[in-house]
Amino acid sequence: MSGPMVDGAAGTDQPMPLPEGELLLVGNPNVGKSALFGELTGNYVVVSNYPGTTVEVTRGIALVGDRKLTVMDSPGANSFLPSSDDERVTRDMLLSEETGTVVAVGDAKNTQRTILLALQLEEMQRPYVLCLNMMDEAQARGIEIDHQGLEAELGIDIVPTVATRGKGTAALRAVLAAARCGTRTIRYPERVEQALAEVIPLLPAAPVSPRALGLMVLCDDGSLDDWLAGKAGTADMSPIAGIRRRLHDDLDEPLIYVVNRTRLEVASEIVGRVESKSGRNSHAGTRIWQFLDRYATHRFWGLPILGVVLFAMYQFVGVFGAGTLVGILEEGLFGSIINPAAIAFADRWITVSWIRDFLVGEYGIITMALTYSLALVFPIVGTFFLAFGLLEDSGYLPRLAVMVNKGFRRIGLNGKAVLPMVLGLGCDTMATLTTRILETRKERLIVILLLALGVPCSAQLTVILAMLGALSPLALLIWVSVVLGVILLVGALASKLIPGRASDFILELPPLRMPRPGNILVKTVARIEWYLKEAVPLFVLGTVILFIVDRLNWLVAMERAAEPILKGVLGLPPETAGTFIIGFLRRDFGVAGLYHMSRDGALDPVQVLVAVTTITLFIPCIANLFMIVKERGWKTGLAISAFIFPFALLVGALLNAVLRAIPLPLA
Repeated sequence: MSGPMVDGAAGTDQPMPLPEGELLLVGNPNVGKSALFGELTGNYVVVSNYPGTTVEVTRGIALVGDRKLTVMDSPGANSFLPSSDDERVTRDMLLSEETGTVVAVGDAKNTQRTILLALQLEEMQRPYVLCLNMMDEAQARGIEIDHQGLEAELGIDIVPTVATRGKGTAALRAVLAAARCGTRTIRYPERVEQALAEVIPLLPAAPVSPRALGLMVLCDDGSLDDWLAGKAGTADMSPIAGIRRRLHDDLDEPLIYVVNRTRLEVASEIVGRVESKSGRNSHAGTRIWQFLDRYATHRFWGLPILGVVLFAMYQFVGVFGAGTLVGILEEGLFGSIINPAAIAFADRWITVSWIRDFLVGEYGIITMALTYSLALVFPIVGTFFLAFGLLEDSGYLPRLAVMVNKGFRRIGLNGKAVLPMVLGLGCDTMATLTTRILETRKERLIVILLLALGVPCSAQLTVILAMLGALSPLALLIWVSVVLGVILLVGALASKLIPGRASDFILELPPLRMPRPGNILVKTVARIEWYLKEAVPLFVLGTVILFIVDRLNWLVAMERAAEPILKGVLGLPPETAGTFIIGFLRRDFGVAGLYHMSRDGALDPVQVLVAVTTITLFIPCIANLFMIVKERGWKTGLAISAFIFPFALLVGALLNAVLRAIPLPLA
């Protein structure tokens, strides 16, 4: 098979006018597109699903000269020959007639990956500007890029930027109106070129070149068939399908591998001509990060590094957040100041008993909803969001995916699945949304099931750790072993019962870097804002429901109805019924009730362990259930809930029986 041949006859050097109204940002994941989007739009955004999908696309308004442009931030894509829902949406946006100029955002530390994506835009003949972002980090690693040489190679304008600091964005605005199509064409192996020559006459007009559309169709798995059928003259797909089938039969390996390898060879040749490394580091700490970069995925040394990361997170979130900060807010601010003042005010001025109880009673808005959400859960969530931001911005999360890939293979997944699983430790609802980065339906279903079953959100997890922290280390070990064992067992069974295949594990590893305080602050504030807007109102709603149920004496009836299961099977007092009921609205709210019961001595060590294990595996909260329905439909959502509810009770019952039969030093 011959290597790539390159010529420069297909492009034009003439500036093309910027279409009024549309500007599309494309790029690999984690290259700073969102930061650049914020600089261009001032963070005034509208988020909505892309038509026909559940993938969210961010839109905003930017001023370029005297015109207002709608800027769209596409999902991160490693290729425009898609293998995931995110990449399909990005491809479809490029195929839309409404999309005007494209800004390709690349990581200056990984020029080859950036050029690989740029070559696909060149092939499409879409007017675009290449934004080399993170230039400060590239320079810190001694990477030097010949921008003028790269402009000559590609035939387009290139703008170096540091989006997090606003550097280069003015220069980017200045060249948008002169965006050009690229000048480079890639020659593929002869059999591929023959198939292209056959399929191009059968294709409809499109916003991309016939050559690029032909490659998309030949490499496609069928996701473009509806789009093609909707165009004039392409209702009969059989000729195109026949060409695609014959080409696939003639090749010794998948066509998409052949195409990507050819493009990669061209990108490597260009990198060799425009990039150099000085061998110097401008930051004293760079060598340390390079050392960690080398060993973070090592078969042996990667494990102690992972252990240090997890221990540091536990100390920051579990000890400082759940211990120190919760003590200051719950016992100090709310326990000594806010709640006594609110109760004294209500006792003096509110004469209607039910209104007083509604505000400061056992199920009061102030004494329960606000105390739980702001004094107990908020400091835990806040410290977790901060710690997660550090891991995210440093580039460690993809390395975690490499470390767990082998183990995840046993449950029908690959290492990439760890990303939504780790996000689930922040919020299962948002993690369910991110399962679209997984390539197959089977993988998405397995991860959604495991998220709903056994991945506790940050608030729930840290309250559980606080409860178990009052017991012996053996209690924590038992809880971790049971939850992980359940995840592995259910995952293994699901991988055998759910039809479909697992995808190959291909993941780009960005270099490890010192996290930027500005990035972490922005992400943490955004996530805390989400918590205050989305979670706190649900705490209030849950308290209102508990108050109404209690006033109508339904809570006592529910406790009596649940007593045979709670007391006879799980060995728990009937009073825990309320925590499990409210746990459906918010899992962390339910476990917060258990936390107060354990502190008041209402639960013995065995009951604490059984209760936290059962509520960890309990049915998904209502927000997560709605997200599952949104992503996979009502049948899937109800089926997952119908499986998890009795399964959680079964695990709790077995654990209670074992702990009662074999006395262990849990206290």
